[in-house]
Amino acid sequence: MTRYRTVDLLVTVLIGAAFGVAFLGYGQLYTLIGPLTAAFKPAEGLLAGIWFLPAVLAALLVRKPGAALLAEMVAAVLSMLLGSQWGWGTAVSGLMQGGGVELAFLLTRYRRFTLPVAVLGGVLSALLEWGWEKVAYYQEMSWAFSGTMLAFFLLSGALLCGVLGWAASRALIATGAVDSLASGREAARAVEA
Repeated sequence: MTRYRTVDLLVTVLIGAAFGVAFLGYGQLYTLIGPLTAAFKPAEGLLAGIWFLPAVLAALLVRKPGAALLAEMVAAVLSMLLGSQWGWGTAVSGLMQGGGVELAFLLTRYRRFTLPVAVLGGVLSALLEWGWEKVAYYQEMSWAFSGTMLAFFLLSGALLCGVLGWAASRALIATGAVDSLASGREAARAVEA
């Protein structure tokens, strides 16, 4: 279970690298909506779940301890190296986000790769990321606004990370593109049964 094959590592790193590049564009969305969220900054939390996607996708597809954290850290560090507007804080965010997803699957001892576990991963990532952002970026934000932002983070983590990540993993598994991974082999066994 814990032993990585070359294909496991390659897919995990590929997921992280693809999202790391995509995150540069997604980060620009925050610049574009800045005027809209200036009046109500907590609304930015509604977009947070997309940042956690590499972690949940890697966990659901590769199904190895550490895959979520590795994919998220690759995405964060690559995004940072390519010029993310948040600089070194991007790497800390990757640690929080990947760690949250990792924790959810660890709680099941890496034996359950279901929608509820993916949603829990998104929620735990949101909680950890919100804590980091409160300290790093929003110290002056009132606790009422911070609480609202936390609620938005949790909702976004559950839907944009958990549900969307689970749906994306199901779609990839259905194509047969990941048949060499644990998720693909499990799907093949289910069809044979």
